Amino acid sequence: MRYSKPCILILCVFLLTVLPAVHAEEGMYPISDIRRLDLESMGLEIRIKDLYNPKGISLIDGICKVGGCTGSFVSEQGLILTNHHCAYRAIQRASTMEKDFLRDGFLAENRSEEIPAVGYTVRITESYRDVSEEILRAVSDGMDPVQRTKAVEKKMKQMVEQVEKEHPGKKAEVSEMFPGKTYVLFIYTSLKDVRLVYAPPRSIGNFGGEADNWMWPRHTGDFSFMRAYVAPDGSPAEYARKNIPYKPRHHLKVAPEGVNEEDFVFILGYPGRTYRHHTSDYLAYEEGVRMPLIVEMYEWLIALMEEMGRNDRAVALKHVSTIKSLANTMKNYKGKLQGLRRLGLVETRRKDEKKLLEYVASEPGLEEKYGDLLVEIAAVYEENREKAPRDLLLQYGLKKSVLCNTACTVYEAAVERRKKDLERESQYMNRNYARTKERLLLALNDFYEPTDRLVLEEMLLRAARLPADLRIPAVEARAGKDRREVDIDRFIEEAYASTKLWDKDWVAQLLEKTPEQIEKLDDPFLAFARDLYPTYRTQREEERRRKGILDVLYANLTDLKMAYLGRQFIPDANGTLRLTYGRIRGYRPRDAVSYSPVTTTLGVLEKSTGEEPFDTPKRLLDLIRSQDFGRYRHPTAGGVPVAILYNMDTTGGNSGSPVLNARGELVGVNFDRAFEATINDFAWSEDYSRSIAVDVRYVLWILSKYGKVDYLLEEMGIGD
Repeated sequence: MRYSKPCILILCVFLLTVLPAVHAEEGMYPISDIRRLDLESMGLEIRIKDLYNPKGISLIDGICKVGGCTGSFVSEQGLILTNHHCAYRAIQRASTMEKDFLRDGFLAENRSEEIPAVGYTVRITESYRDVSEEILRAVSDGMDPVQRTKAVEKKMKQMVEQVEKEHPGKKAEVSEMFPGKTYVLFIYTSLKDVRLVYAPPRSIGNFGGEADNWMWPRHTGDFSFMRAYVAPDGSPAEYARKNIPYKPRHHLKVAPEGVNEEDFVFILGYPGRTYRHHTSDYLAYEEGVRMPLIVEMYEWLIALMEEMGRNDRAVALKHVSTIKSLANTMKNYKGKLQGLRRLGLVETRRKDEKKLLEYVASEPGLEEKYGDLLVEIAAVYEENREKAPRDLLLQYGLKKSVLCNTACTVYEAAVERRKKDLERESQYMNRNYARTKERLLLALNDFYEPTDRLVLEEMLLRAARLPADLRIPAVEARAGKDRREVDIDRFIEEAYASTKLWDKDWVAQLLEKTPEQIEKLDDPFLAFARDLYPTYRTQREEERRRKGILDVLYANLTDLKMAYLGRQFIPDANGTLRLTYGRIRGYRPRDAVSYSPVTTTLGVLEKSTGEEPFDTPKRLLDLIRSQDFGRYRHPTAGGVPVAILYNMDTTGGNSGSPVLNARGELVGVNFDRAFEATINDFAWSEDYSRSIAVDVRYVLWILSKYGKVDYLLEEMGIGD
């Protein structure tokens, strides 16, 4: 078995995806396709092999995945620069009433003071292999959709298990590129000892809060530093005092001079999910059903948690990370909904599909194979639509109760762990179970009973009001025949009074028990989880059936679209390493409004009110007023640049990605998109797709003047 360097990344699987001539900066391009892009004419000054080199070291080796975000190695001692919001949960977990690192910031004066970023891992892409043929050999025409999905899942698990045996200490993952069509096996170095080094206070790192989230102009110092560690022999290891800093193959050079308007820039990172190749019926389901339901639910949850912590900082600290996550999703969905309606994207895609069908009708032999293709896809999304009130409540609602989620995980673990390893749900396989347990126990740190009671009560009431054909038996058994609120209240009162699921030690013991042992325990939450389990299992099988159907249909749709367009295209983003490029550039979001692409410390002064979320630290305001900007002053704007705007193609997962100049030097840290660009997941446009980074000059100025963290500047090679 031969593996290439990460830098070639998925060449084999994309032999079919020869890129068309470049017309715009749209695209999250697999690294294998870089040579087909005319980056030199756009302004790239380094050689392509310096960007990626299959036989040596290149920029790719300085990029890592940090949790669900991207990060950059910026020193040879494993120092990672990423977003404040990417490190947010680590900062929250380390915070107490006495040491509130979220509010006050965190600084390790030396490496002995760096604290564990609990629950975080760092991944570096090492190699890839096209495994499409091997995966698809596991399926046959006679399989029903559920069998097909399970066959693909099992083959993926077998492949991962085998590769991890052959490469001790590495993590393997099979990523689906085009649904039902192409698959790539990635091998990663996975580092488990990650520590927090520096985080600015919330009033800098999250300046503007939710008011400014997904908005431009922006004045947020959204950055933090972490460090990856390994065992003394260089192998990945759990946290230990004896561990030493990880030495990356390459680290990025920081460019303290920054960038200017219309400069060429590019990003290397791990964008999450996009859905640009999905049909109009999928978009209609998202616009009309799924996103509105989740927005409403999350608004309720956020309002509740904010109220519960309003006068108690200890409670607020338990809820703050969850609130931030919920609010980020909620506002993102609101932006997408606005974009879908403003652009009329569903109707636009329907018009495109009408032309596609006209092509099918005009070409001999296509009607029989593709004539009903879109109708069959639509039928799957119609089923999603019908079952959404129940399915979304199960997926996004009931498990927002910490104790309900704990009970469900404990019971499902007991059922799954008695199966053969390859037949288990992924999170309960031997290779993943330690991480599953860790995450479950960490979630109990945020448990606050009064909030949890109200969350569970609301979700049970919503479940009790479902239509008759969507009702959940486990809920009906506790809501009574008339689905009364008083019966739900009685169940909640008894459940919270008698459970011990808040006890981490007890939960840890439960995670090693059998279903029979758990059922003997007199715990109302575990009994509820037992009764809920058949519904969750049925829902999962329905999801597998729908995926099995859609995999075949979307594979055919990909073939049809390529034939119709006379060209091929890149796959949707899926969490694997990609490149996007563009320019520092403003935009016009609406009539008579024009945005420039750089904000400065002047805007920090203008926005500051003294009250959260615009409560800039007095010392920072004094520094701005004194114009103590040093080498980081913008040549024309006067102050220090805070944020930059560009027309690159990004999505979730690109948070923390380095913004690189024409020489491959770091000039910013990507952290957001403009509100109009939340629609990027479905469509990209030069007119409105803009992403946002904190300017590296602001990062360095904060370190130098506000934080006085000279040793980090020296470690990055920045002499002040």
